[in-house]
Amino acid sequence: MSKRKAPQESPNEGITDFLTELANYERNVNRAIHKYNAYRKAASVISRYPSKIRSGAEAKKLDGVGAKIAEKIDEFLSTGKLRKLEKIRQDDTSASINLLTRVTGIGPAAARKFVEEGIKTLEDLRKIEHKLTHHQRIGLKYFEDFEKRIPREEMLQMQEIVLKEVKKLDPNYIATVCGSFRRGAESSGDMDVLLTHPSFTSESSKQSKLLRQVVEQLEKVHFVTDMLSKGDTKFM
Repeated sequence: MSKRKAPQESPNEGITDFLTELANYERNVNRAIHKYNAYRKAASVISRYPSKIRSGAEAKKLDGVGAKIAEKIDEFLSTGKLRKLEKIRQDDTSASINLLTRVTGIGPAAARKFVEEGIKTLEDLRKIEHKLTHHQRIGLKYFEDFEKRIPREEMLQMQEIVLKEVKKLDPNYIATVCGSFRRGAESSGDMDVLLTHPSFTSESSKQSKLLRQVVEQLEKVHFVTDMLSKGDTKFM
């Protein structure tokens, strides 16, 4: 449910940061999805590269990094900045659209509409909070929190609470924290918990009450304070 930044445990954080910023600009402002995908793919590949990239030529050897992106990497490595990004950051409309899309629940189209109506900052959004959707209100309420990474130490504490509470309902529940946490990351953007039970299989009939009981238990101990959606098999 969050829009936290991708993991930044790479020696090439500066490069992945500017590629992600360019990707968001192309999607949010230019609506150029093909360019957005290209930048995102390059950022993803480079974020997994184990050593510090020294040149665009080195980066270009990676699948997903083309000549144009390699040129931008050379410019960034030699100057510490990117002319294209400097220009984008000076454009008020682009900056406002990119800011608003960082609020979960606000996509590029909604952000452009808000800007056209003169709503350009988080403070502007708060003034019209009564007009926002439930999802957008939650995104605005926890904006600063969603921008932060969750340290692994905190994730371990959260895991302990979830496991303890579901066991109160049924000792046979199996709660597994998945995603980057399971892969050993030192921080995560969000927390995904897979809940299973040996008595229920994919062939079993839906038991919608089971997830509801778990959510209500987590609400009771104030672990869950707000929700975006609650279905029979998935909760956010």
